[in-house]
Amino acid sequence: MILIVLKAQIRPDKRDEWLSGISEYKKNVNSEPGNISFDYHENFEKENEFVIVEVFRDGDAGTAHVQTDHAQNFFPFMSTVVSEKPKINYQDIDGDAWNEMAEVTPQ
Repeated sequence: MILIVLKAQIRPDKRDEWLSGISEYKKNVNSEPGNISFDYHENFEKENEFVIVEVFRDGDAGTAHVQTDHAQNFFPFMSTVVSEKPKINYQDIDGDAWNEMAEVTPQ
């Protein structure tokens, strides 16, 4: 399983363009057969910083993702809206990337 976490600082003047582009990209990535999940969230403590969390079945699914038309179009688009080079955390994990949190149980 591949777990990818990105941090991207978006230029304030490109915020609306970013939100439109990332929303469409999310739909496309979530429709890929090897995708488990794709989500993005804004850091409310740091304006216009977004975190993207992607999970793919395996390395082959990750490779297939990067080769899709929507990924090939999104990467150049992203370079026009960020104010600095995004940070990435890429993890190739054996087994399931999601486990239950031991410290919290619903009551």
